[in-house]
Amino acid sequence: MDRLAVEPVSTESNTLITFNELRRYLNSQILGQESLVESLLVTLLAAGHLLIEGPPGLAKTRAIKALSHGVQCDFQRIQFTPDMLPADLTGSDIYRPEDGSFRFQRGPLFHNLILADEINRAPAKVQSALLEAMAEHQVSVGMTTYALPRLFLVMATQNPIEHEGTYPLPEAQLDRFMLHSVVDYPDRANTRLIMELARREALDGRELPPPARPVAQETVFAARREILGLNLAASVADYIAALVDATRRPDSYSGKLAEWLRWGASPRAAIAIERGARALAWLDGRDYVSPEDVQAIAPNALRHRLLLDYTAQARGVTAQDCIAELLQKVPAP
Repeated sequence: MDRLAVEPVSTESNTLITFNELRRYLNSQILGQESLVESLLVTLLAAGHLLIEGPPGLAKTRAIKALSHGVQCDFQRIQFTPDMLPADLTGSDIYRPEDGSFRFQRGPLFHNLILADEINRAPAKVQSALLEAMAEHQVSVGMTTYALPRLFLVMATQNPIEHEGTYPLPEAQLDRFMLHSVVDYPDRANTRLIMELARREALDGRELPPPARPVAQETVFAARREILGLNLAASVADYIAALVDATRRPDSYSGKLAEWLRWGASPRAAIAIERGARALAWLDGRDYVSPEDVQAIAPNALRHRLLLDYTAQARGVTAQDCIAELLQKVPAP
């Protein structure tokens, strides 16, 4: 990365203060899901996309709606179903009989924040249309290509306990998600707080009150520039490269990994780890990336990019087991 084009970030920046306020607002509205809030912020700051997996009712929809309130942008929820068509996402050319012409009617993808709810329920052609939007920030309808908004983030959800009527996501599309975060049920104390929050909202007659100071889109872009200015030591960059390399040549690092892994991570994994580690360091108020930042973001960046051997799957080995072995066997600087 060319370090001449960016300036080192100041830990006292107004941009960081603004994002700390946004994080406090999100945590006040999404109780007991701090890891989900952190994944959302990291994905936003790193200009990526987020795949969330968890049972129903864990505030996944509420989280991205709260983010749309916290940032000055628009939000669109799309419920994916088996009978969807690509035009249901991208829009289509509408015939105008008064003059015999066609006019493009934009679809729901032309918003800043997209919630792709139960993404694995959509058929392959719909997944392909979404893949182009995520990868290229554009959609193609007929012979014409249309650019999507500059601020564009897809948060997709998967339900791990229901498989009827679902389609497994293609590996190429999984690789386009920067992070794959797994959320679980809140503890008993937070469940009580959630009950009280729901009661107050029912009394007030409104959901998700807006924050005192929503973040402007230009502030998001300024934060992204600051993040690219953080100091990334050569040893930490080598550590990221080694982690990804170990998924491709596991026999050089661990006998267990060699037995478990059938396919390793792509170069996008290294980019995701680096950008995610930068975002974590920036949110922590530091102007440098530490090995701990890399280790913190690696599970979410690698979980969906590792293909396990069939025999390992039959023995109950998971991607999380592979990542734990990876972090143990690859020496940190």
